[in-house]
Amino acid sequence: MKIAKISAVAAAASLAIAPVAIQAAPGSARTAAPVEGESELAGGIGAAAVILAIGAIGIGALLIAEDDDEDAVSP
Repeated sequence: MKIAKISAVAAAASLAIAPVAIQAAPGSARTAAPVEGESELAGGIGAAAVILAIGAIGIGALLIAEDDDEDAVSP
């Protein structure tokens, strides 16, 4: 039980101290690389529009195919 408490305190202390230690380290400043062109990975808004269109078509097909003719069972 005592070891668990000690290890929990050590873990909490390391989580609290880590950002301060990293910030205080000299020469750790990163410089940004120059950007030559935009990334084509996202594909712009086209991919999102296609996904939304497919979803809308699917929901529309479900609404059209749904049978709303529920006849009463009792006379």
